[in-house]
Amino acid sequence: MARYSYRAISETGRQVSGIVETSSVDKVNEILSGRNLIPVSVSEIVSGEGASRLFLGRVRPEELVLFTRQLCTMLRAGVPMLRALEILDSQTENARLRSVVVSLSRDVREGSTLSAAMRKHPGVFSALYTGMIRAGESSGSLVEVMDRLIYVIQHETKVRSDVRAALQYPMIVLGALAVAFFILLTFVVPRFESLFGKAGLLLPLPTRICLALSGLIRGHWIGMLGGTAVLVVAVGFAVRTAGGRYARDSLLMSMPLIGPLIRKAAISRFASIFAILQATGVAVLDSMRILSDTIGNAVLERSLRRTQGLLRQGHGIAGPLKAAGCFTPMLVNMVAIGEESGNLDEMLREIARHYDAEVEYATKKLSDAIGPALIVALAVVVGFFALAIYMPMWEMGRVALHAG
Repeated sequence: MARYSYRAISETGRQVSGIVETSSVDKVNEILSGRNLIPVSVSEIVSGEGASRLFLGRVRPEELVLFTRQLCTMLRAGVPMLRALEILDSQTENARLRSVVVSLSRDVREGSTLSAAMRKHPGVFSALYTGMIRAGESSGSLVEVMDRLIYVIQHETKVRSDVRAALQYPMIVLGALAVAFFILLTFVVPRFESLFGKAGLLLPLPTRICLALSGLIRGHWIGMLGGTAVLVVAVGFAVRTAGGRYARDSLLMSMPLIGPLIRKAAISRFASIFAILQATGVAVLDSMRILSDTIGNAVLERSLRRTQGLLRQGHGIAGPLKAAGCFTPMLVNMVAIGEESGNLDEMLREIARHYDAEVEYATKKLSDAIGPALIVALAVVVGFFALAIYMPMWEMGRVALHAG
């Protein structure tokens, strides 16, 4: 007997999760069906899995692409699945991926399907990956599905890389500014404090602010450091919850410049994955379940879960997407045209291409806007400290000049 964790959808559309102990994944699905639950994901709880991930490292997207391409090539050449996995076992360099391939080979040898074997390793194979593999097995087009999976992984990696590159530079500069601010207040300003005190001057407002901040940091740095650490840990735990992720993504999507970029990247991902799922014959409702688990944005995830209830009632696709309120009129209208013309997957590919270009433009726009904004911020910080230090010194020089 083994223990399996699951996520499922109830008859009311609510997401539920839990753990069952049984002999196989198929038995888990039977148990969930008996409870009137629709399975979304099922994975075996393996003892020591966390330690294994820690010591064996992670599987990078490039390594997963190489694994998929190699397996796809061998299957296209007529190599049996079990033999192909045994060959990959001897050729895979990543330690964690090699251990996963060994597990896949063992499960397939015992009669499991490839998708069922992959579902036991959610840290390597996403719900999208295993869902598409299952669709390929069902339709007899596994090789074609793997070709599309390679595109999906590469496309998602590129979009993430573009967004990360756009946000990396400002984060580094803001971090450097914070460090410089701390050093000035802790080590530089105190050197002038005694000098200004001996002069008996009426200090200007910038200097008084600097001295107050310097005293606050030097007198309570332990409490401030502890409070910051507690805040970081609390935020880290919060964003792991559904409500925390929703609040974080809502905040990011409402921010100027960054918000449109994140929204367009999410819509591009939605359209490209939805197109491939439709082309591989996955039902619309199943596609929405897979998308809600893999979209990577809690706001869109919640909206997609709401659309599933409308889809079950036979409202089509465009109407529920419009009611969700998170998708652009362009996407909704093109989906409606695709539904009417019977060419939905092609329309979705066009949407994905359009929003890929929009993401590139939004990334460039963000980069162009960040430069001047950071220069202004740097000028404000430098100017503030210059005034705080040199205004009293000018006053001291003026007093000395008059006294002389």
